[in-house]
Amino acid sequence: MQKNAKITFCGGTGSVTGANFLLEIEDKKILVDCGLTQGMKIADDINWDPFPYNPKEIDILFVTHAHVDHLGRIPKLIHEGFRGKIFSTEPTHALASPMLEDTTGILSKSRDFDLADIYNEENIKIVLSLWQGFKYHEPIKILENLEVSFLDAGHILGSAMIQFVYNGKKIVFTGDLGNSPSPLLPDTEVITDADYLIMESVYGDRNHESRNDRRKNLERTIEDNYKRKGTLIIPTFSLERSQELLFELNELVENNRIPIMPIFLDSPLAIRLTEVFKQFKSYFNSDAQKVMSTEKYLFDFPGLHETLRSEESKMINAVFNPKVVIAGSGMSSGGRIVHHEINYLPDPNNTLLLTGYQSVGTPGRLIQEGVKTVRILGEDVIVRARVVTISGYSGHKDSDGLVSFVENTADTLQKVFVVMGEPKSSMFLVQKLRDNLGIDAIAPELKDVVILDC
Repeated sequence: MQKNAKITFCGGTGSVTGANFLLEIEDKKILVDCGLTQGMKIADDINWDPFPYNPKEIDILFVTHAHVDHLGRIPKLIHEGFRGKIFSTEPTHALASPMLEDTTGILSKSRDFDLADIYNEENIKIVLSLWQGFKYHEPIKILENLEVSFLDAGHILGSAMIQFVYNGKKIVFTGDLGNSPSPLLPDTEVITDADYLIMESVYGDRNHESRNDRRKNLERTIEDNYKRKGTLIIPTFSLERSQELLFELNELVENNRIPIMPIFLDSPLAIRLTEVFKQFKSYFNSDAQKVMSTEKYLFDFPGLHETLRSEESKMINAVFNPKVVIAGSGMSSGGRIVHHEINYLPDPNNTLLLTGYQSVGTPGRLIQEGVKTVRILGEDVIVRARVVTISGYSGHKDSDGLVSFVENTADTLQKVFVVMGEPKSSMFLVQKLRDNLGIDAIAPELKDVVILDC
């Protein structure tokens, strides 16, 4: 019987998305995340390749958080026979249903692949029937010598690092690490005694602006758009970035820091997820909880309009400028934002504000890099609008933040495996950890297998 722990890197290497790691301990086969790989499309073709393991043999799937690049392939896992347990935090459990239903609504209509057998209502029901939510730090006993718990990653509501304690050795999968401090969430928990880290590296090679700078830049961008009498369009991720942005806008509006103008939340998924947020106020930081205790309508300030139906979304075009439109998806690879970009990008009076990570090859990344024409929904769209990037609204730690996170546990670490980043970001962070902290760090490749000394 196997005595050491074995990790197979089944996804999330050489890419920001597609997290999928197989941990084998004694007779247990455990997955950490099962996410979609995303690039030019909502889901790249590689997602439909066979898993490098037999889903029927998997005992437990641990989910770090509810973004689709960490849970979006669970229906495929079900379709191929997985009937084990699914564990996450309680908020992630609650957020999983709307996230998977939205993904199913998109992928079941795929023109490239017949995915209706995978992404359907029946498979979602099976997923949710296998799913159980836990509180942070609640111990989960797997074997006599194996215990697991969730630690607060500070990335999105309910996001977690997953800590496996096997024979006294601590193996920590970070998931995505939050860009602390956050307007809504507590800071990422400090870890001081890990033996092995499997950690993200989205911003492994660059740093963000400060929280104060990002708010000033947001305020300045909104005011500039108002003076131009333009439309400010903000592609954003429906989960967390939309709610965080609404929280910031709420403060700016309530304190008269920006002019009153129509602000449209044009994302049915974000509207639905915001209702889930209201159910888990105890998971927010103390400042956010104070605001929530005094303001009955935290996500409903003067000028805000939620457009659930597509007819309401189309009516936004008829509203006079200046105005602000917040819509998904965050990388402009789908969702309602693409229709607004077709309408508004050609006008130099308008502004496109990018607040989240833009994967290589996505329309958002191309626009960020300065292309003058971008192809959206089969149409060549001229980009004359002003393009602004505020990196401080990223949900991920920057390079210095990642190094500081590792530094807290440098004395106990045996090895760090750097994943979930573009190759240049991962390799930069690997070198930084080696040079600055003297840590044994590597960036594994897809399907690499490592044995941990436990």
